[in-house]
Amino acid sequence: MKKERRRSKGVKKSELFDGCTEFEVCVYKCIMKIPSGETRTYAWVAERIGKPKAARAVAQALHRNPWPLIIPCHRIVESNGKIGGYAYGVELKRLFLKLEKEGATFYLGSDLLPKK
Repeated sequence: MKKERRRSKGVKKSELFDGCTEFEVCVYKCIMKIPSGETRTYAWVAERIGKPKAARAVAQALHRNPWPLIIPCHRIVESNGKIGGYAYGVELKRLFLKLEKEGATFYLGSDLLPKK
């Protein structure tokens, strides 16, 4: 029997995060702050959101990312230096990272986060 994913209740969030769990929202907001052309690890994200043992859960949340160019999950790599997975293919992930390092801007990122 498939487990039903728990949705956060009573948490104020933008429509960008509709259907996302509270954990996913934390992960997505964290990676939206990573500058274009830079990468971080799954473990780094887990630590930043206060769940240092949740690197695999971070990877699963990124796999479910509903907006891959707005929520730049391609900027997250493995701790061992390998590129890691990408729901849309590792070659596309490599291309996005290469284009960003060359100065391409195709990402809206933190501009879409709700203002406090």
